[in-house]
Amino acid sequence: MTLEEGFKFRLGTLPPNPKLLSMHEITASLPAQTDLPEVFIASYKWPGWTHGPLDQKNCAASWAFSTASVAADRIAIQSNGRYTANLSPQNLISCCAKKGHGCSGGSIDRAWWFLRKRGLVSHACYPLFKDQNATNNICAMASWSDGRGKRHATKPCPNNIEKSNRIYQCSPPYRVSSNETEIMREIMQNGPVQAVMQVHEDFFHYKAGIYRHVASTNEESEKYRKLRTHAVKLTGWGTLRGAKGKKEKFWIAANSWGKSWGENGYFRILRGVNESDIEKLIIAAWGQLISSDEP
Repeated sequence: MTLEEGFKFRLGTLPPNPKLLSMHEITASLPAQTDLPEVFIASYKWPGWTHGPLDQKNCAASWAFSTASVAADRIAIQSNGRYTANLSPQNLISCCAKKGHGCSGGSIDRAWWFLRKRGLVSHACYPLFKDQNATNNICAMASWSDGRGKRHATKPCPNNIEKSNRIYQCSPPYRVSSNETEIMREIMQNGPVQAVMQVHEDFFHYKAGIYRHVASTNEESEKYRKLRTHAVKLTGWGTLRGAKGKKEKFWIAANSWGKSWGENGYFRILRGVNESDIEKLIIAAWGQLISSDEP
């Protein structure tokens, strides 16, 4: 894959609009004196309730993959494991119209709006289409409201082997403080969060270790500046002693480029210095559970 193809097909999140960037930042409700561990991994605290990386392939839809994955984790955690289905990014790609342009890019604010107002089915119900170019504009799932706060699917699952077409919804999204400690508190208390970052050409070649951008002398990379916005899921953090004996802090993040990329689909990135804008815009939401859904 060329650099141009990487920027064009492997990202897809539109730059955050002013309304999103002006959202009031929320801080976690953990007591201020709560000790934060040196290492935290969401899947260790909530085994079976968080979801691993999928592969967006050549579909510029990180906006959909990251939103669906964060929402699925949050719903599982909030329901104490009652609802652990991974949610369908394809449902967003195909049905979140207007600002969501399927595999040609989309906005996370529109994706969260869709999750709140329309809801998503599971990834098992509405799996990824093999030929995105032929099918990403065809919505195979819709929902209706029963007037009691719950929405229901209007059609059976596109995957006819899966019988459950349950609709999952979320609360309005909220912005987490960009402060390193507050992001850590939020993840530890409530689960993984969505992070919007800037991708540079060297990120495509990441294989392992702690990522930090190294400036390129490639003049060609400048023309892709407007295509660099990407959305990922932060799942934890840690520290590592570097070559000179100095501790280096990092975030653990799930990408959406498949498990053959990076560290089994994940990557580590410098923490506390807003590396590649990873801490600039952090988004989360609550699962929208009605009384009959609550454990």
